Amino acid sequence: MKRMLVAAALASLFAGSAAADPFDVFGTFKLPDGDSHVQIADCGDGSPCGKIIWINATDLPSGITPADVKNPKGEKILGYKLLQGFAKKAKDWRGGKIHDPMELKTYDSRLKRLTDGTLEVKGCVGPVCQTQIWKPVKAAKGG
Repeated sequence: MKRMLVAAALASLFAGSAAADPFDVFGTFKLPDGDSHVQIADCGDGSPCGKIIWINATDLPSGITPADVKNPKGEKILGYKLLQGFAKKAKDWRGGKIHDPMELKTYDSRLKRLTDGTLEVKGCVGPVCQTQIWKPVKAAKGG
């Protein structure tokens, strides 16, 4: 009986690690500030592209809806392409770009899914990178 429990525990451990594929960066994620969600999908060539699909309306000024929010260039933030241009490397996605729509800056970027299901997103200028951890957004129940 003890041997069966150990085998079951090991099987669940390995099953959990199999779900943590560092290249499975696709899905919807909450940015660290909680003010928006980014959906990462296939760009059409197998690489990830991310766009802003949700903005927290409670933090907006009165009379402004998420659909009204624009960056300094007048571009709508909902639907804004935030991530693109990645190539699969040995341990993660690299060579991509991450865009800051409000500061109008673009950074080199790397993406990888961590074992706990979160997404590690790095924005880099030369060899110096800043890391953010994006949490997956659970699908709403009932549609």
